[in-house]
Amino acid sequence: MSDITAPTPAPATAQALPTPTSLRGAAQAAAARGEPLVVMTTLAGCPYCEIVRNHYLLPMRREGKVHAVQLDVRDRSGNLQGFDGQMTTPADQARAWKARFTPTVMFYGPDGRELAERLVGIAVPDFYGEYLEARLAEARKKLK
Repeated sequence: MSDITAPTPAPATAQALPTPTSLRGAAQAAAARGEPLVVMTTLAGCPYCEIVRNHYLLPMRREGKVHAVQLDVRDRSGNLQGFDGQMTTPADQARAWKARFTPTVMFYGPDGRELAERLVGIAVPDFYGEYLEARLAEARKKLK
């Protein structure tokens, strides 16, 4: 007799935010909805990235509250169109932004201007949601 168990759900690490092919296009799509483009830098195996992605950004994205994407800071092969229209890679774009730590969450308008202070890492996990909401409110206000 075999042990029959329910299928195991996919691990949280299997979930990811989309990676844009064009930052300008993604930011314009976000602005059309009255939202800033939220960009998170990530790194495979980063437990803090998983927390930000799975507990904050993915649920908010599913509810239509944010237009969020991610860039892998080690991706040197992906093609990414920057805000200036030039082609780059996610790794080079993260370096150009000086986003050295993962996760770094940034808030952009359609012109590529940062609209709120970045969230770098998770300094105080208990308050991360409040920090994120405050930055989103600031970015939305500047977008209008």
